[in-house]
Amino acid sequence: MFFCVFFNSNHLQPMTIALTYETFKTKVFDFEKNQDWKFEGDKPCLIDFWAAWCGPCRMIAPILEELSEEYKDQINIYKVNNEEEPELAAMFGIRSIPSLLFVPMNGQPKMAAGALPKQALKELIDRELLGRRIILV
Repeated sequence: MFFCVFFNSNHLQPMTIALTYETFKTKVFDFEKNQDWKFEGDKPCLIDFWAAWCGPCRMIAPILEELSEEYKDQINIYKVNNEEEPELAAMFGIRSIPSLLFVPMNGQPKMAAGALPKQALKELIDRELLGRRIILV
């Protein structure tokens, strides 16, 4: 018996990026250096606060991977594991997960809670991060 397996190199590694306490300061906000919000990134980002035991978090993880591919040149999608980085979760007052922080280039970040469907996430990314107007017909 012969098996042939093909791998798509685009999907071998996740596109979302895990943030630690230290990398958060260089990629998002250096809270030790600044008291007022000052985004450190080079493009808008979405930060997923999650935990491995969280069912809804596991449910949206593949959606966030798809979105990171679809928006790869426009935004960064980061993940913060609440169990491993409790200081970051506490800084943003995370009480339920998944919680999603939308961080535009300018202005204040905005939080959304819950496992949102892909279309709702796309609309939030377009509106909050990319400044696109959404027209409902």
